[in-house]
Amino acid sequence: MSAASARAPAIFFGHGSPMNALPGAPGALAGDARYAQAWRALGGRIEKPKAVLMVSAHWYGEGAKVATTPAPETIHDFFGFPEALHQVRYPASGAPALAEAVAARIGAARDAEWGLDHGAWSVLIHAFPDADVPVAQLSLDARRDGAAHYALGRALRPLRDEGVLIAGSGDVVHNLRLMDRRGEGFVHPWAERFHAFVKARIAAGDHAALLAPQGEDARLSIPTPDHYWPLLYVLAAAHEGETPHFFTDEIALASISMLGVAFGV
Repeated sequence: MSAASARAPAIFFGHGSPMNALPGAPGALAGDARYAQAWRALGGRIEKPKAVLMVSAHWYGEGAKVATTPAPETIHDFFGFPEALHQVRYPASGAPALAEAVAARIGAARDAEWGLDHGAWSVLIHAFPDADVPVAQLSLDARRDGAAHYALGRALRPLRDEGVLIAGSGDVVHNLRLMDRRGEGFVHPWAERFHAFVKARIAAGDHAALLAPQGEDARLSIPTPDHYWPLLYVLAAAHEGETPHFFTDEIALASISMLGVAFGV
């Protein structure tokens, strides 16, 4: 078996609403079954990894931290959603050995308390529904810029050759203030343009253009960087010659990109 064939994928999930963990649930906040189906299909397509290193938009703050807990709790870090969503549990084990390897590679602090936030479990519950793949989360250091996060992702890339799936979870367009529920047909033009720009640059392998995008479309699409930066880890973990596979490619609620891209699948 070649090194490339043994290599685990790198995947960015556009996670959208936490209700996507519950496709088909009733009400205005119902999850979209199309995304759940796409995530489940992707998980079924790949060889099961030894572990997942997850970079989620929802662990963001001072300093880089990696979770070392062996039994992470399911974190319900949201409000205004149905009780059924708060009852969801994703009982995957932690990956302390992986966390130690990450800490050694990039100097991340060890955190023995963080569990799995909804950016992680709302997609993994479909990709690996048996919760049989250990997961370690890496936080986003708010003090760094896009280039620095990309550099961290590049330093972590060799973990793929050890069977570790490097995952990011966020949204390349994420403007909650300008969401619109008038119907699936409406998308803000700036959101559509930026979504298309990001996809085109990924397809072209032009990662440099995505480290610190400028202009009004970028400003509206990335009012805060937490949902965007997880993409940079996945791009940095890609190897030259790996073709990006776009497994979801829509904009929800007018201003939330559901773009998902995988390498090595």
